[in-house]
Amino acid sequence: MNDEYFDSEEFREMLAEYEDAMNMGMPVFMDADELSEIADYYQTQERYDEADAAIELALSLSPGAVVPLTYKIHEALWRGDTQEAREYLEQITETDEPDYVYDKAEILLAEEHVEEADRYLRDELKKVPPEEYQDYVVDVANIYADYDYPELAMQWMSRARQEDSPEFKELLARTLFGLGKYKDSEKLWSELIDADPFSKHYWNALANTQFMNENYSGSVESSEYAIAIDPDDPEGLLSKANGLYRLGNYEEALDYFQRYSSHVPDDEFGLMNQGTCLINLERFDEAIVTLHKAADTAPHDSVYLSDIFQELAFAYSEKNDEKKALEMLDMADLYDSDKVQTLVVRGHILLSSGNVKEAQHYFRQAVVMSDEPNQTLLRIIVSVYDNHYLDAAYNLFKKYFRMVDKDYPDGYAYMALCCYDLKRYDEFLTYLKEACLRNPSECKTALSHIFPDNIEPKDYYDYINKKM
Repeated sequence: MNDEYFDSEEFREMLAEYEDAMNMGMPVFMDADELSEIADYYQTQERYDEADAAIELALSLSPGAVVPLTYKIHEALWRGDTQEAREYLEQITETDEPDYVYDKAEILLAEEHVEEADRYLRDELKKVPPEEYQDYVVDVANIYADYDYPELAMQWMSRARQEDSPEFKELLARTLFGLGKYKDSEKLWSELIDADPFSKHYWNALANTQFMNENYSGSVESSEYAIAIDPDDPEGLLSKANGLYRLGNYEEALDYFQRYSSHVPDDEFGLMNQGTCLINLERFDEAIVTLHKAADTAPHDSVYLSDIFQELAFAYSEKNDEKKALEMLDMADLYDSDKVQTLVVRGHILLSSGNVKEAQHYFRQAVVMSDEPNQTLLRIIVSVYDNHYLDAAYNLFKKYFRMVDKDYPDGYAYMALCCYDLKRYDEFLTYLKEACLRNPSECKTALSHIFPDNIEPKDYYDYINKKM
């Protein structure tokens, strides 16, 4: 069910009839499918008790019905309880319905039995009547897109007849996004918006696609359309906050992360990003309070806990509290953290306190442990630069470029910045030219603060050349 259906007169009349009957204690004359739709609606409104009541009523009227049991299966899968999901699957009496097939396949995917799920779905495809073939293959592609298997989603879409419907275009846009084909995905979202310019869902999807394609200005602009349609839309607020952060507009990004958190107070991601904005604004005491709140809010299995404690380590380091900073890194190591990253951060903090030998120890460990030693070494050299060891950073960059392949794209923008600070302006221009050719994104990250906002990173060298 989607927002458009829930806003329809048909659904509103059905909902009113149901709520009138419940309020008056009268019998509800609806079938299991209608009650499941009402439960879906309540769930979108976060009225979970009312959603459960509607589903339980549906199951009491039709104990083996596939639609309400599918609802219960999805609830169990959302909690990660595949055993409970299987118990609900066994209760379904309408085993000839496509939803039964989809439910079984989703359970297999949730259990990471991907090959078994695909084999099962292909076997079931042989039983599908010709008139239902299109619906079946599109539904399966949707399932794979939902479970983040875009390659399989695309394989199943290739079995389908191409449609010009919004639903088919949206599925294709999502699949292309999952495959990393952001330009193609962006084109489809734009087409969908042309047909329905008041869909905040489409605008948010476009914003996310532009963000992944590093078009942060475009992402902010698209999210603004979503916010104009619904000023309290958390997804739109978060999209704009993320885009503003990447553009270096930390003050305004902080405002939008705070607005997002006012609607989703239990999401540690919003609080964590408020903390990173505050660090960038050098408001370290506020950052520490906010990041501790994020850590307290996060569930024990949150993927963000390690990042939160690393940000706390940076904040304490900026306050020259090395002991507390290292304590925060010890906390980060308790979770499923990127061990190489925490070693680099530990070295950075020790270096900022002047403990050069200890820092070198952790930096060496990070390079040895890393699956991508060139990237790790670059992060270490940038840390040396950030800690104001400019001559050391310059010499390390020289060695670094002799070590990596001649076509390697990373590091040139940071070397340009280092030369700029050392007043080696001829070398600055040499490395800037290489950086603009090889990695404009890195130019944006490293050098945007010394160029006007209206200059594209790929044009930094040409801009300087013309000025000279």
